[in-house]
Amino acid sequence: MSAFSGATLLITGGTGSFGHAVLKSFLPGDIGQIRIFSRDEKKQDDMRHELQRNQPELAGKVKFYIGDVRDEKAVRDVMPGVDYIFHAAALKQVPSCEFFPMEAVKTNIIGTDNVLHAAVDAGVKKVVCLSTDKAAYPINAMGISKAMMERVIYANARVAAERGGTVICCTRYGNVMCSRGSVIPLFIDQIKNGQPITVTNPDMTRFLMNLDEAVKLVGFAFEHAEPGDLFIQKADASTIGDLAKGVQKLFGDTGTNVIGTRHGEKLYETLMTAEERRRCVDMGDYFRVFADNRDLNYDKFFINGKVEAEEGVPYTSHNTKLLDVDGVVEKLLTADYVRNELGR
Repeated sequence: MSAFSGATLLITGGTGSFGHAVLKSFLPGDIGQIRIFSRDEKKQDDMRHELQRNQPELAGKVKFYIGDVRDEKAVRDVMPGVDYIFHAAALKQVPSCEFFPMEAVKTNIIGTDNVLHAAVDAGVKKVVCLSTDKAAYPINAMGISKAMMERVIYANARVAAERGGTVICCTRYGNVMCSRGSVIPLFIDQIKNGQPITVTNPDMTRFLMNLDEAVKLVGFAFEHAEPGDLFIQKADASTIGDLAKGVQKLFGDTGTNVIGTRHGEKLYETLMTAEERRRCVDMGDYFRVFADNRDLNYDKFFINGKVEAEEGVPYTSHNTKLLDVDGVVEKLLTADYVRNELGR
């Protein structure tokens, strides 16, 4: 019997790639109900019909709620009876957030605060929030909004822990292959249409995870979290140039156009900062960064002698294991989307 046996799980932003992966993983088990909360009725209707068509015996476990995390009342209305929450609703596109930063603030920061306050007030047992590598040393509006989202998470986690109620934690991961708006489906579409693929900067590096790994990270956080913990999966990376070559090796070489870096993009991503690494624990496939639970009443203290500062090294897509083209191909083949596209 699992912790989810008979339980009700709410997924915000549940019609996205992560929500689909959670349904695939959780529905065959003994979970009681999964609530999908999102603002796009078309995606909800598509998901509903997909479930009715492919898993009719399980479709009744999934309930759909139209609403936006920006709307506090809508968030509170979906909470009664919820045991656990996976908070995935977010604006994720870096260039879009650069042009509309206040929209990122409304969804990623205020929306997260709405979800957490409603969860605490409703007596939800545990909330796992999904963040991104772009929140570490952020340079763009999306990353800044996600960094602020993480601070909102930690602040709410501290208050909830003091009350002895809801456990709130956070996960942070890099690029999820084939998720909504990611580059691999774009490459595949361009190749199938006989067009050269468009590469921003071949020397950029990015972490590579598949959707199943993203779900496992959230599951690991759910199982091990204490209030305010941050969980990070160790991940391989590749250059964008090698990623493009890997896709071409599978689907055909139609040529490449280098179009230059988009608004707000980094040369490499950071999953864990140097400061976080100084207070992390290596748990095998994952890092656990403990919450800083000090309050604002700092005590004065004096230390005699020389203080040896422990050097922290950030964990980045430049200093993790870099896959070559063959390694990228092997990684790509772990993604359902890629296998399905090859099958077509």
